[in-house]
Amino acid sequence: MGLTKDALFFDALAEHAQKSVAASKLLLEMLERIDDAPAIARKIKDIEHEGDRITHRCLAALHKTWITPLDREEIHALITRLDDVLDFIEAASERIVLFEIQSATPEARRLAESLVAACVAMSTATSSLRDVKDGARLLELCVEINRHENDADAHYRVALAALFKQGNDPLLVLKWRDIYDQLENASDRCEDVANVIEGVVLEHA
Repeated sequence: MGLTKDALFFDALAEHAQKSVAASKLLLEMLERIDDAPAIARKIKDIEHEGDRITHRCLAALHKTWITPLDREEIHALITRLDDVLDFIEAASERIVLFEIQSATPEARRLAESLVAACVAMSTATSSLRDVKDGARLLELCVEINRHENDADAHYRVALAALFKQGNDPLLVLKWRDIYDQLENASDRCEDVANVIEGVVLEHA
C-alpha cells in the first residue's frame, strides 16, 4: 500500500510537469504560427484542465494519506507551483487570442524558448524525485532551471526596453506588456519549483 501511495504522488508531480512541457511548446508554436493561435490556445486550455485534475487528485490524496514519500508541505508546494506554471502559460496563450495579436515579436519568441527550456529541465527534475538520494543530479537540474529563468529575466528586460521605444502604438504596448508578464511569471514559477526541489534534496542528504 505504501509503495502504491508513493507512486501516486511521484506520478502526479511528474505527469503535471510534463503538461507544462507540452503547453510551453505549444505556446512557442503559437508565436511561430500566429494565424493558428485560436486552435492552439484551445489545446493549451485542454492541457491546463488536465493539470487541474492532476492537482486536485494529488491534493485529495494528500488529505487522506498519513505517510507520504516527501513532507506534506513539500508535496503541496510542488504541486501548487507546478499548477501555477501551467496557469501562466495558459494565461499568455489566452491573451494572444483575446488581444487579437497579428504578429509575434522576436522578444516574445525568445521568452517562450527560455520557458520551454526551463519546463523541460523542471520536468526532468520532477521525474527524478523518486531518486532523491541522487542529490547531485537533482541539484544540477535546479541550477539549470535557475539559469533558464535568468535568461528569461534578461529577455524580459530587453523586451520591455524594445516595447517602450518612442513611436510604438500605446495599445499594443499594453497588450504585449501583459503577455510578457505572463511569460515571465511562468518562468518564475519554474524557479520556485526548483527551489522546493533543492530544499527536498538538502533535507534528505
